[in-house]
Amino acid sequence: MLADEPPVWSATIGEGPTVACAIHDGHFIRPDVLECLALSETQRLYEEDPYTGDWTRIASTRIVGNRSRFELDLNRPRDKAVYLSPADAWGLDVWRCSPPAAVVEKSLRAHDAFYAQLTQILQRLVARHGKVVVFDLHSYNHIRGGASGVPADSSGNPEINLGTGTMQRARWAPVVDRWLGVMRKSDYLGRHLDVRENVKFFGGQLPRWIHDNFPDSVCALAIEVKKFFMNEWTGELDV
Repeated sequence: MLADEPPVWSATIGEGPTVACAIHDGHFIRPDVLECLALSETQRLYEEDPYTGDWTRIASTRIVGNRSRFELDLNRPRDKAVYLSPADAWGLDVWRCSPPAAVVEKSLRAHDAFYAQLTQILQRLVARHGKVVVFDLHSYNHIRGGASGVPADSSGNPEINLGTGTMQRARWAPVVDRWLGVMRKSDYLGRHLDVRENVKFFGGQLPRWIHDNFPDSVCALAIEVKKFFMNEWTGELDV
């Protein structure tokens, strides 16, 4: 790793029973990946989840991705963690030349290391608390077709989408229903947020992996926030 190259992810380990992850917050890309990458910085930023790293302050343990999902997507299975074709990346032509096998393998080793450390973190917290909740924090676009585009129909694009498709819903119903109830009743600038379950997203590899490996002890809530808190084309944040 170069001196000015951030780690693939950063982890701050706390003592409480909650973990917040923002694995798509990162924007940095390794120089060896950039050599073959076709996407501009603006294109990359549009598909990343800026500011979500700040949201991890809600939990005692924080895990934040520092690299762009176009280098390595930690929310995909290992065999899909590097986008090799347009089908892997919403039809985008990611590469202007095929990334060398060594470059891809370096990214996949980081994928392995991430899930190895996540295993250690969750085992430690489960041993201490018995049950743990993970907040898997993401954001999503809703104005396709350019900055002057029309926002997507709100009927299929809630302000907050809770993905529970990777868990045994009945097992974690008390946690899920409590979270939904609190979010729906909370005051947001004099109104209530549009919070729905499994409308737009159902949860990716991170919650799936957690529920496969810690089915009785860890509940992962896949939280997708529509980018109504920012200008998704310029990146400007509305604090």
